[in-house]
Amino acid sequence: MTAAKPKLYLLDVEGTTSPVSLVSEQLFPYARKHFEVFLREHGEEAEVKADLALLAVENRAETAAEYPKIEDAGHLNEALAYLLWLMDRDRKSTALKSLQGRIWKSGYLAGELVGTVFDDVSGAMERWSREAKVAIYSSGSVEAQQLIFRYSSAGDLTRFISEYFDTRTGAKTSTESYRAIAAAMGVETGEILFVSDLLRELDPAREAGCLTRLSVRTGNQAVADGHGHPAARSFEEIR
Repeated sequence: MTAAKPKLYLLDVEGTTSPVSLVSEQLFPYARKHFEVFLREHGEEAEVKADLALLAVENRAETAAEYPKIEDAGHLNEALAYLLWLMDRDRKSTALKSLQGRIWKSGYLAGELVGTVFDDVSGAMERWSREAKVAIYSSGSVEAQQLIFRYSSAGDLTRFISEYFDTRTGAKTSTESYRAIAAAMGVETGEILFVSDLLRELDPAREAGCLTRLSVRTGNQAVADGHGHPAARSFEEIR
C-alpha cells in the first residue's frame, strides 16, 4: 500500500469478492432456465417493459453480422431469442443485466441462490468501512450486485457498502468511468483503490489515477508478469 490509505475501496465482484464460478455455474444457468417463464409472467410490468424497450434499442444498434432481430419491443419470443444470444456471448448488455437481476431476486428470496463470497471479504469490508468507503463496480446490474451482498454466504454485507456502480456509469474498460465514480463519491481518483482480476479493467483505472490491486484467486485466469499492478491473494493483504 501507500503511506496514505485510500478513501474509497472500489471492488470488482467476479474473481475478486466472489469466485468466477458464481456467475458461470450458478447465476447464468438460473437466469437461462427461468427467462421464458419470467417474461410470460412479468412482461407487462412497467419496469420489465422498460427493460424490454431498452433491449430493442440495443438490438437496433447491434453490429454483429448475424443476430436475432427484435421487430417489436413487445414481442416476447423475439426478446427471448436475443437475450439468450447475448448470454451465449457474455455480452455486457444493460437491458440483459437488469432483467437477469430481476430473475435472480426471485431466486434469492426463494432460497434457491446464495451470493458466494470469499472468506476474507466480510472482515475486510468491515475493517475498510470504519476508515473509508467501500463501493462495488461490476458489469452486473446494481440490483444484482445488491442481491449478492444482501444474501451472501457471509450474511448481509450491504451495511458495509456505500454505493454500487454498473454499466450505466460506463464501461469498466474506460478511463472516464473511474473519473465518474470519483466524482460521484466525492474523492480524487488518487484516493481510490480499485481491485479486479482483469488487466483490461485495472489498466484504465490506473490511467485515471487510481491505485490498483490485481486480485489473484483460485479459479481466476493466470496473468503474465510485467503488468505493474501489485497482486493480492486475499483482502487480508490489503491494509
